[in-house]
Amino acid sequence: MIRFLFSLLAGGAVTFGLFFFMSYLISGGADRADNQKEEIIVEIMSNPPESDVQERKRVPPPPPPPPKQPPKPQPPQPETSNPAAGAIGFNMPSINIGGTAGGLSGPGDFGRDGEATPIVRIEPKYPPQAARDGKEGWVQLEFTINELGGVEDIKVIAAEPKRIFNREAQRALRKWKYRPKIVDGKPQKQFGIQVQLDFKLNQD
Repeated sequence: MIRFLFSLLAGGAVTFGLFFFMSYLISGGADRADNQKEEIIVEIMSNPPESDVQERKRVPPPPPPPPKQPPKPQPPQPETSNPAAGAIGFNMPSINIGGTAGGLSGPGDFGRDGEATPIVRIEPKYPPQAARDGKEGWVQLEFTINELGGVEDIKVIAAEPKRIFNREAQRALRKWKYRPKIVDGKPQKQFGIQVQLDFKLNQD
């Protein structure tokens, strides 16, 4: 019986102590929470602090200068041939104008009787190889003048030196033009016309 009472008293004392200790913790925690709330300071600043950074205004770059106008192209100058590069001579055959018409003096005289008369004469080109070698020479040609005044049936009679100037001489003679031979008002062919083309370099 005594043990039961002693145990009951001890249990009540321990229970009371626990309740007291719990109330103390609860009250102390509330005080600490109040202290922590009081320590929080909130500052609201209306103006931002001044900064040492200075704002730099951006200045737009100046406009680029206008492009320069290109110079006006000069008109091409016509090329002038050098007459001193080489001289070419040629001998024309003597063609007599017969009949009583007294020669071919104008367009109205085309229908009059008479021998062939030269109108266009093209000088032959000097062969480049012969010009570099300093060679000179001549070519004798025989040809026919047709009814239209053209040259045909060209033949080389003689040449000095041989075969060097023949081609250029024939090529030039083929471009010659004549007034054809007129007999009774009609153009006629004229055969056996001869000419000599001389190829000479200008020594000046």
